[in-house]
Amino acid sequence: MSHAPIGALGGFLAIAMLALLTSWTSNPWIMAPFGASCVLAFGIWDAPFSRPRNIVGGQLITTLSGIALFHLFGQSVWVMAAGVGLAIGLMMLTKTTHPPAGADPLVVIAGCRGWSFLLAPVLIGSVLILAAAVLINNPDH
Repeated sequence: MSHAPIGALGGFLAIAMLALLTSWTSNPWIMAPFGASCVLAFGIWDAPFSRPRNIVGGQLITTLSGIALFHLFGQSVWVMAAGVGLAIGLMMLTKTTHPPAGADPLVVIAGCRGWSFLLAPVLIGSVLILAAAVLINNPDH
């Protein structure tokens, strides 16, 4: 049997959950890297880049590096380039490589995001995606 329907349902439910949070609060809970995280979490959940530490850790580390660079050096294409490079290096050093998270520095620098963005949507959103993946990919648990 194909896992495609389960993957599609998982991606739908995870993003729908974040969309509902966006409509209920003043926080933007959806960001493009989360869509790509859903591909890994629900489409190829057994891949190394789909492990919980990679999904959550990768998102946190790359967002943190992007916010730090933005607050230190402002918004420019060079800061964005440095943010992506730093994010890749940090994910590799911490063994938390999660390819979708490579876009996080671009999101936070282009959007002039503050430190609270690290908690919401990044930490809480990635944990919600991970929780949905655990429930949907392991229905016997």
